[in-house]
Amino acid sequence: MNIATFLCTALSLSESSIQKVIELLDEGATIPFIARYRKEATGGLDEVTVAAIAEGLEKRRDFEKRKEFILKT
Repeated sequence: MNIATFLCTALSLSESSIQKVIELLDEGATIPFIARYRKEATGGLDEVTVAAIAEGLEKRRDFEKRKEFILKT
């Protein structure tokens, strides 16, 4: 399952908004920057929601890394 799809289901948000937040985070944008200056790209998500997406993204990526490590060993 795609990370954006997973977060879409978990947070009940649109997948396109989540995907855009993920792209901005991967480019190095900070949570306050995204919430204040990229509202048009994220569909008006506030700082709390962007932080929840960032946290979910980090947890999911850590989970995937751990899963990969366990399967290798």
